[in-house]
Amino acid sequence: MQFQARQARAGRAILRAAISTIVAAAGSVALLPAAHAAAPQVKTSAPGYYRVMLGDFEITALSDGTVNLPVDKLLHEPAPKTTKALARNFQQAPVETSINAYLINTGSKLVLVDTGAAGLFGPTTGKLLANLKAAGYSPEQVDDIFITHMHPDHIGGLGGNGERTFPNATVHADQRDADFWLSQANLDKATAENKGSFQGPINAIGPYQKAGKFAPFSGDTTFMPGVSGHAAYGHTPGHTTYKIESNGQTLVLWGDLMHVAAVQFDDPSVTIEFDSDSKSAAVQRKAAYAEAAKTGELVGAAHLSFPGLGHLRAEGKGYRFVPLSYSLMR
Repeated sequence: MQFQARQARAGRAILRAAISTIVAAAGSVALLPAAHAAAPQVKTSAPGYYRVMLGDFEITALSDGTVNLPVDKLLHEPAPKTTKALARNFQQAPVETSINAYLINTGSKLVLVDTGAAGLFGPTTGKLLANLKAAGYSPEQVDDIFITHMHPDHIGGLGGNGERTFPNATVHADQRDADFWLSQANLDKATAENKGSFQGPINAIGPYQKAGKFAPFSGDTTFMPGVSGHAAYGHTPGHTTYKIESNGQTLVLWGDLMHVAAVQFDDPSVTIEFDSDSKSAAVQRKAAYAEAAKTGELVGAAHLSFPGLGHLRAEGKGYRFVPLSYSLMR
C-alpha cells in the first residue's frame, strides 16, 4: 500500500509540473512582441574580391562588375546551337558576364593585371577601385599594371581626362597593341562607329605616356621574378597572357582567350565577334586549353564567372572547367 501511495503522489507531482509548464509557456507567448512587416530586400552583394595563395604570392581576384552580352549574336556559330549549349548550363542569352582583374602581391611588388571597364559598360561595371580598397589596398600602392589587351573592359580603369587612377604604377602592354590602338592614323581613318575603340585607349594610356609611366614590350617577356608575359596574338594584335609562378605553383591569366564558358569549353573552335583575327584566336585558345589540362596549372580569365579561377581537364572532344573550391584557409 505504501508503494502504491508513493506512486500516486509522484503521478500528481508530475501532473502539477506539466500544468505549470503549460501555463508558463502560454504566458510567455502572450508577452511576445507583435510580428513586424517583412524586412526590405537589400539586393546587393558583398564586395567582389577573393583571395588565394600561390606559393609565397598572394593573389586577389577583383570584380569590376558584370555586363549582359547577347552571345547568341556575337559567337560565330548558329544561334540555336549556342542557345542549346547555354540551356545545358542553365543560362540563356543575354548572359550576365563577369569582368575580372587580378592583383598579385609578390612580397616586394604589387602587380595588377587589367583594370576593368570603369563606367564604360554602364552602371553594373566600374566596381574595381572600390573592391581594391575593400580588399585592403589603395591605388597608390600598385607598382605595375600589366594589360592583356587594349579593349575598354581591360583598360577603362586606368583613368582618363589627363588623370592616372594609379599614380605610382608603370603600365605595360605589348607593342603590337600599342601600335594599333594608340595610332592617331588608325583613329583618323576609323569609321564614326569605331572611333571610340581607338579614342578610349588613347585617353586611358595617354596620361601614363606623358608621365613616362608606359613601358611597352614585345612578345614573351620576363618582367620580374615570377611574373612573365606570353604572346597570344589573335583576339587583338598584341593580346598577351601572363604567367605567375611561386614555389612550384603556377597561375596563367588568359585575358580574353575565352568569353563564353558554356560554349567555348565544349568547342574551343568557336570564335567571337570581338576577335581581330578569329583564326589566330582559336589557335591560341586551343593551345592554352591543352596546356592547362596537361599541366594542371591554375588558370584565371577575365570573363569566367567571378572569381574566374580554376583548373581544366580534357573531357571528350572538349574540356571541363573545374572552379576553385571556396576556402577561408588558403
